[in-house]
Amino acid sequence: MELKFLDSKSSSLSEKAALVARTKSSPFSSFEHSVGVKFSQEFSSCRGVFTKASYLSSNGTFMPKRAISSVDKEKTAAENYFYQISTNGPGSSLFSRNIGVLDACDDEYGGVVVDPDRLPVNPDAFAPMLQFSLSHWKMKGKKGIWLKLPLERSELVPVAVKEGFEYHHAERGYVMLTYWIPGGPCMLPSNATHQVGVGGFVINDKNEVLVVQEKFYAPSFADVWKIPTGFILESEEIYTGAVREVKEETGVDTEFVEVIAFRHAHNLDFDKSDLFFVCMLKPLSAQIKVDDLEIQAAKWMPLVEFVAQPLIQEDGLFKKIIDICIARLGKHYCGLLPRQVVSKFDDRPSCLYYNVLDTGNVNCNGN
Repeated sequence: MELKFLDSKSSSLSEKAALVARTKSSPFSSFEHSVGVKFSQEFSSCRGVFTKASYLSSNGTFMPKRAISSVDKEKTAAENYFYQISTNGPGSSLFSRNIGVLDACDDEYGGVVVDPDRLPVNPDAFAPMLQFSLSHWKMKGKKGIWLKLPLERSELVPVAVKEGFEYHHAERGYVMLTYWIPGGPCMLPSNATHQVGVGGFVINDKNEVLVVQEKFYAPSFADVWKIPTGFILESEEIYTGAVREVKEETGVDTEFVEVIAFRHAHNLDFDKSDLFFVCMLKPLSAQIKVDDLEIQAAKWMPLVEFVAQPLIQEDGLFKKIIDICIARLGKHYCGLLPRQVVSKFDDRPSCLYYNVLDTGNVNCNGN
């Protein structure tokens, strides 16, 4: 069985009436009044458009539920459809059903964000609604369509892909698909391009560095002692992520001092770029409690012994990071401190990391 939309622009009334006449011999002949569809809209930025049908009477006369003004004709021109069912038998039939535009909100860039909480459960119901919605949004001059399908609606993914939607990104509980309506290159923003990591350089009053050996490592890192590192969590600040990672891996409480440096690398895990922030932290406790899931061992290691490791001496990146940290300990280098700022672009607080050379700062003189 095949569902076809018959646009009112492409089919004359007589053609529709002829098609209606053939329903007498179809499985749908119980429909005494086959339907010519005229839609009335109930639409706001976050509500769907629901269709209401006007009828062809049994003698073939078109009987609209209400008169259609010239304005109505303009509004509904792209939305007047008959639904033709092609069967394996000798003929086709027309029938009507209430098909609505998927519930969605307009975004600020001329696009549409479909409401994931109001999606049809049945893929067979979703398919015609999606087709009709795309036609409606095209007529309205919309651009990008964002379709978020929760895990419990995963059976709708093949339907959307068949209609031309593309994968954008996925999380544990959903997959996001997009559709670009205008011709030319897609202008929708791509998925997140970076992952963000942190490392905590923790040194105590005895000039000992808090170091770890990880359980899972490349052969070249065997027997290497390194600073605690990890990825920051979603919506987590850099400085709180560094403090958390040190606590999780070693059990040591710390206080954030400064961002000492950061590295930018490309084409790493999943071909993503990587930002890695090295943070200097002040220890607030000394007792070590190792995280058995990730860490093989942890200890306080004399700074000179830590620096003397072959990997540190032979690796340009590691050696430079340690040189910067030592310069900071000698107050010859100033790192970056977070300051809370609010931008008028989004009216949200955020952290801006920068340093201010202050001659009265006893911790850093920058000389």
